[in-house]
Amino acid sequence: MFSRPRTPLDLFPRRVRVHAVRQLTGSMVRTTFRDVDGADPAAPSSLAALRAPGPDDHVKVFLPDPATGRLHPPTVAADGGIQRPAGVVSISRELTVRAQRTVDGVAEADVDWVLHGDDGPASAWASRAAVGDEVVLVGPSVSTGVPDGVDRLTVVVDETGLPAAARWVAALGPDVRVTAVVEIGDDVDESFVEAELGHADVEILYRTDGPGQLAEAVRSLGGLEDGELLVALGEADELVPVRRHLRHEAGARPDQLVIAGYWRRGTVNLDHDQPLDPADPD
Repeated sequence: MFSRPRTPLDLFPRRVRVHAVRQLTGSMVRTTFRDVDGADPAAPSSLAALRAPGPDDHVKVFLPDPATGRLHPPTVAADGGIQRPAGVVSISRELTVRAQRTVDGVAEADVDWVLHGDDGPASAWASRAAVGDEVVLVGPSVSTGVPDGVDRLTVVVDETGLPAAARWVAALGPDVRVTAVVEIGDDVDESFVEAELGHADVEILYRTDGPGQLAEAVRSLGGLEDGELLVALGEADELVPVRRHLRHEAGARPDQLVIAGYWRRGTVNLDHDQPLDPADPD
């Protein structure tokens, strides 16, 4: 049985600035953050104090008001939670911390964004992000680690799940066999996906070929081995049949599955705490 260690963490709003922007592929961009000028690098609210060791640990990124460009940071409430400011626009999105490091004594953190034009404020901000732009990072409140005893890893993701999938592959190390099924748009380079996933055996699916491909690809893999873990991250409705097949047809143990909807078509800012499949929430 797999068990993922959970470590509670204190929440701090961290005001950071864009230090660099890198176009990863046609519809993905990476922003590298550093503390804002004048911040105390030893403070608990500094980027150096950010802890996100788990492969799918994420932060809430609070963005400026699109209409005014003003950033309205949240505060820490009396109960230790995060309080959004009242009477102003407060926009946030939950995103995986792709990487952290220290360069010449300065802490940095990378966050990858999937772009889809100006249809949403996060995509609009990320597509225009420039050095010096400021946002606020909050979280994670809990870090969820990697279980012991994994002999084989299967990842089933789209672009939104790719940063976490890459961290899973790296966290488990080169001795663990990895199969990856990745659904992408036409503007994502296969070479980028393969490079992110290291030694994984990668199968690429193109979204333009129609829905249901992820579930069909998982069915073709057969049942899970006793020491196999499957991580599926991406569009919620695409993952529902994946989960149903694994739970009710393939006989996978619940502890062998890490499945989360990172977004859902037609839903703004999907609540990750809601069941992926309300008809089968357990």
